[in-house]
Amino acid sequence: MAKMNIGGVVEDVITSEEFTLDKAREVLKDETITILGYGVQGPGQGLNMIDNGFNVIIGQRESEKIYWDKAIADGFVPGETLFPIEEAAKRGTIIQFLLSDAGQKIIWPSVKKCLNEGDAMYFSHGFSIVYKDQTGVIPPENVDVIMVAPKGSGLSVRRNFLDGSGINSSMAIFQDYTGRAFDRTCAIGIAIGSGYLFPTTFEQEVYSDLTGERGILMGCLAGVMEAQYNCLRANGHSPSESFNETVEELTQSLIRLVAENGMDWMYANCSTTAQRGALDWKDRFRDAVVPVFDKLYESVKSGKETQIVLEVNSAPDYREKLEKELAVIKNMEMWQAGSVLRSLRPENRKK
Repeated sequence: MAKMNIGGVVEDVITSEEFTLDKAREVLKDETITILGYGVQGPGQGLNMIDNGFNVIIGQRESEKIYWDKAIADGFVPGETLFPIEEAAKRGTIIQFLLSDAGQKIIWPSVKKCLNEGDAMYFSHGFSIVYKDQTGVIPPENVDVIMVAPKGSGLSVRRNFLDGSGINSSMAIFQDYTGRAFDRTCAIGIAIGSGYLFPTTFEQEVYSDLTGERGILMGCLAGVMEAQYNCLRANGHSPSESFNETVEELTQSLIRLVAENGMDWMYANCSTTAQRGALDWKDRFRDAVVPVFDKLYESVKSGKETQIVLEVNSAPDYREKLEKELAVIKNMEMWQAGSVLRSLRPENRKK
């Protein structure tokens, strides 16, 4: 492992230069990698591994026609590389459990019966293992239990692979029965196109992931955007101006500067007026949300958040309710403005 010093904290990382694609192919040359679930992460990880030359099959419920048909459209062949979940699980030596967290709870008893000694159970999220009291997912002792968790959506896993940039992933080993768990984990991490891998634990991954999704990555971001947009509109600014100052400038300009060289570099490349205002106000925003994040983290760690997820996502009318909730967001004036303004971007006007 390579060493990375961040502010005096030394961390290990594994890069594709250190653990090469050729080495990954050698480690996995006799393995059949089964992906269970062709929804969010399945397509990105599966297609990347196919393109990198690995032996991949898909397990998907045919009754979920949208995902079954998507797998076929992506080149998987029923009876050859696409099977019902149990049959695919029986055929695999590394079983990537990429169903939704609620789906994993439901299908686990069927999958567990299909495991053979020396197989590996692979996860991209620590949810089912860490909250086993809620999910019932307790692997047998004679298999490896490993994780590679890409730090992005399945769409990003695929897009970043195709543009050659890759996406960072965390990795963890919960159970090493074969003595090969480390090599298997690294090999799959490289096979799915990770830019680099950083070690964690199943517990730390799920705590940070659930906090991040509810916090700055999605929940907090959406909520803060709504607050600023509504403030501007209430003070007489137009929808176009309010959206541009809230969303467009962030996503099309400033966040890209942060991605390139960090927050300080973004500040340094903005006007002195913007610099001064941002520096004066950032600590106020930080201090205002600290109690919210503390409460959020405790809710995650205690299992309250996962219990909500399992109960709500297992309801028979979950999809219907979700569509209604997302429709509320879509129909907000702010995001209606965004739809119109995105069409005015130069690249979209050329289409």
